[in-house]
Amino acid sequence: MSRARRGDDIAFGRLVELHAEVAFRTAYLVLGDASEADDAAQEAFLKVHRSLGRFRDGEPFRPWLLAIVGNTARNRRRSRGRRMTLQLRAEASFDRATAPSPEAHVLTAERQARILEAVNALRPDDRVVIGARYFLDLSEAETAALAGIAPGTVKSRLSRARARLAAALGDREGWLDG
Repeated sequence: MSRARRGDDIAFGRLVELHAEVAFRTAYLVLGDASEADDAAQEAFLKVHRSLGRFRDGEPFRPWLLAIVGNTARNRRRSRGRRMTLQLRAEASFDRATAPSPEAHVLTAERQARILEAVNALRPDDRVVIGARYFLDLSEAETAALAGIAPGTVKSRLSRARARLAAALGDREGWLDG
């Protein structure tokens, strides 16, 4: 980061390489559209490059980046003027040797589909905190940066969002435990 701040474009390119995937996934979480998310991530990196002089030494880069990505994506969402729909994909990878029975696999796929449908039906702010923590596996600080909220607010927002999601699912089976 310090080399990038001194104008080293190769160093900045390396930062982009290291964080491009999480920037895209974060923007996708907010926008729900791959093309829009790609544009938002690229725009955010341009903003980061222009703002390198404002980055505080000693601070972690990733939360700062995610705050910029989140703000850029939210601005794009507002400007496009339509309700976003989040299309999250559940990754179903399993080892063939220890594969569950076909019935168990179908039940798991149905459960994942119900959860994703319920997440998609949540308010945008709830989708962001649920998606950031459980689908992107972001830390509380990174979730706060993405959502544009104070780090101490993440737990309460997440708790309320989980409660609304559980109510929507009508199921108390511990679907988000762990």
